[in-house]
Amino acid sequence: MIVKPRIRGFICTTAHPTGCKANVDEQIAYTRDQGEISEGEFKNVLVLGCSGGYGLACRIVSAFGCGANTLGVSFEKLPTESKTATAGWYNNAAFEDAAEAAGLYAKTIDGDAFADEMRERVIDTIKADLGKIDLVVYSLASPVRQHPRTGELHRSSIKPLGDALNIKSVHVDRGEVIEVDLEPATPEETANTVAVMGGEDWEFWMDALLEADVLAQGCKTVAFTYIGTELTWPIYWDGTLGQAKIDLDRASGEIGRKLEALGGDSRVAVLKAIVSQASSAIPVVPLYVALLFKVMKEQGIHEDVIAHIHRMFATQLKGGSELRLDDAGRIRMDDIELSDPVQEEVKRRWPQVATENLDELGDLTGFREDFLKIFGFGLDGVDYEADVDPTLGRLS
Repeated sequence: MIVKPRIRGFICTTAHPTGCKANVDEQIAYTRDQGEISEGEFKNVLVLGCSGGYGLACRIVSAFGCGANTLGVSFEKLPTESKTATAGWYNNAAFEDAAEAAGLYAKTIDGDAFADEMRERVIDTIKADLGKIDLVVYSLASPVRQHPRTGELHRSSIKPLGDALNIKSVHVDRGEVIEVDLEPATPEETANTVAVMGGEDWEFWMDALLEADVLAQGCKTVAFTYIGTELTWPIYWDGTLGQAKIDLDRASGEIGRKLEALGGDSRVAVLKAIVSQASSAIPVVPLYVALLFKVMKEQGIHEDVIAHIHRMFATQLKGGSELRLDDAGRIRMDDIELSDPVQEEVKRRWPQVATENLDELGDLTGFREDFLKIFGFGLDGVDYEADVDPTLGRLS
């Protein structure tokens, strides 16, 4: 079949097999070009949420920057002869092929990472294939979580707290700067968002791994958050998402105390703003990201996902690194985004930006390109008119 992007709202319902492979190969090539980060420090790495974005980048840097064996967990839709899989399924396949060619162990387990049964499957695999894990990356991103103990289905809500909010944003498809009105979250919506995006599931994973004795001496674990600036705080840090991220900080502290016996460490890393399915759905964020990318590119300091994660491994996760921590003990990887030259210019442009000058002040084109790239579209060297097998010949 010939695969074209089909965009519905904030989701692309198709993914290009060859394009996804090209995207993964590009990130692997970048990582290899940077040279070895560390030898033997991270022998075995577990990535929860491994199939895209920051999780995929962590897996790539672990393998091709640190020489690590990797075990990944993600929840994907399989392809059929007439329908494509999720982009993550193709990403996982491309990564595993590249790792195998490099002589590295790479296995991906597909299923609900929130389920206790998945924890059992992962632990059994670690015991059988790897022995002990040196690094656990928690990068799950889902709008829904079925609680493994209560069976309750929790759905997140991206809303402000307290008062209704009127705020500037952008309609990505139409390229129009707009204003949106958002009603405040109810206490129940806030609690559900914390249940989905907070730190409880990360704790459940680390408790299970500790109890099974599959964590190595000195094991590290990291989960990701975003803080941003006052331009995004009303809908992000000061909203339901912020409450979930505060709970992630709480969980990191609890996990850290439990890892002390192993000489291990638990951290939340504050990463830079990127284009993702999740960020595209958050009001305000696409407009802020469009302005941010334009400014950072003009100043020659823009980082894409793989460059950002490579810097995190090389300067913060690698043994002996001088950690760049804030008062809450978080690793601050958003230092370039939040630097004065960048933020002063973004804030100068914010009140000025309108539909008529969006291309001049912002990089909506780059935002759209990055969005399509998530699904394997717009990659150089890919023939998008070619007939491709959506199953990659891997399904019977």
